[in-house]
Amino acid sequence: MLRCLAIDDEPLALRQLRNYIAKIPYLELAGCCNNALEAQEFLAARSVDLIFADINMPDLSGVEFVRALPQRPMVIFTTAYSEYAVEGFRLDAVDYLLKPFSFADFSRSAAKANSLHELLLNQREPGEPLAEATPRDQEYLSIKADYKVSLVRISEIVYLESEGEYVRLHLADRTTITTLFRLKNMEAALPAASFMRVHRSYIVNLQRIKGFVKGRIFLSDDEYVPIGENYRDAFQEYIDTHYRNL
Repeated sequence: MLRCLAIDDEPLALRQLRNYIAKIPYLELAGCCNNALEAQEFLAARSVDLIFADINMPDLSGVEFVRALPQRPMVIFTTAYSEYAVEGFRLDAVDYLLKPFSFADFSRSAAKANSLHELLLNQREPGEPLAEATPRDQEYLSIKADYKVSLVRISEIVYLESEGEYVRLHLADRTTITTLFRLKNMEAALPAASFMRVHRSYIVNLQRIKGFVKGRIFLSDDEYVPIGENYRDAFQEYIDTHYRNL
């Protein structure tokens, strides 16, 4: 059973959270708060396993509230503003619910939290306190596309392709996600140790490279991206540093 705290300054939104929590057997509502300051007082006297927190609240935002917690339980952010998604996941949020969300959306997020909770319980030694989750900003990107925010595991990105004002992410399962984003901004968000700009229009996951010839990097037997003239030296230096030539 996960003890939950619901925080939202909108009465109707708080009522919805309370009703949704009541419908899921493994969730237990420990309390409801109308703002982050009230939630701080609540947590000073009680502990919970999971917090559903609105982000855009007066006095103290949900992000500021979570960042200030000395001991951080699992958090699922709820908000009408998708631009806060990246900041939310930098705070190790389990999920991010974009308002208005349905019970099906809520249920999926709750299931993620429950699975993570069970995983951490199974990994710890008897008597050992529950460990914190691995920072999700090192594992996932949140991508706004097709009127929703999608969570993309960074390791599953094979390469990225610029299409004007858009970027297309090519994933390991051969699906793609297209989002309104500049490639240079995406490059800054990706771990530099794993991704490299090899062309003005392409970034590749270095762990997904299958081979290369002059001017081309193969990511599978039938899929390749070009190497730009201005990027060839940097790519060759990477190959020379990380691979032994036979």
